Amino acid sequence: MAGGWTRDGAVQDQIDDSVTDAVLAARARIPAGESERFCVECGEPIPERRRIALPGVQTCVPCQSGRDRQVAPSAINRRGSKDSQLR
Repeated sequence: MAGGWTRDGAVQDQIDDSVTDAVLAARARIPAGESERFCVECGEPIPERRRIALPGVQTCVPCQSGRDRQVAPSAINRRGSKDSQLR
């Protein structure tokens, strides 16, 4: 049940849109194309099994782990709470 001027289901639509955005962002980070033989960050050889498993891979596992930790969540806030809008 929506309140005020919103229609019923508006909250679920916001949740669905947030999930869709997150999925699209994750898919955009998936490598594609020809894999590098050596890591573009540290220069270490990338194992052949990794190159086969992830076409387009450019980094070794340790460097990719560091990149994954740096991914920031989206700054878009679809929830209408005043507290979340004050950030």
